[in-house]
Amino acid sequence: MKREYHPLSAHRLENGARYHQPGEDPERVRIDSPALAVMTDLRQIPAATIDLEAPLDAASRFMIRRGVRLLLVTDDDRQVLGLITSNEVSGEKAVQFALERGIKRQEIRVRDLMTPREQLEVLLHADLIHAEVGHVVATLKHAGRQHALVTDLGGEGKVQAVRGIFSASQIARQLGMSIQTTEVAHTFAEIGAALGR
Repeated sequence: MKREYHPLSAHRLENGARYHQPGEDPERVRIDSPALAVMTDLRQIPAATIDLEAPLDAASRFMIRRGVRLLLVTDDDRQVLGLITSNEVSGEKAVQFALERGIKRQEIRVRDLMTPREQLEVLLHADLIHAEVGHVVATLKHAGRQHALVTDLGGEGKVQAVRGIFSASQIARQLGMSIQTTEVAHTFAEIGAALGR
């Protein structure tokens, strides 16, 4: 059965009309707003990605150019190999890595400081459908993280895919308040590194 479509009404563009730009007039959200309202949806906004072998300085420049603090580290098949954040790129970790290996900062590659896929914890999109912004904020605070990746379900022949990203700084802007998250050391090696041992 063929459905009949009618043309829509056309109108004149008014004098002085302007155009929207991405990120303009972001919708103010509340702590009880739907969680997905504050997720960067990678089906609508291209993911910021970088190659495993890219120099650390290239990652830094790309983050600044894109206005992001997290890059997905990917291969040519769009497989996620890990992630790297602005903390790794411009923080003490890069300096310490260079000193320990006796190399210049310019010689550090993304692979040297990224968090590998095996160490990443993600949130499932299906769990967020009925969640609120407050749940996401509590999750970020509990984990001591600035970001959380959101994936579609994998399994049964389906490939798991990163669908979105939550950013504490973006959520804070949308809420109009600050959100304090503190990086939490989860392994003895991380605790020792944090203590300078």
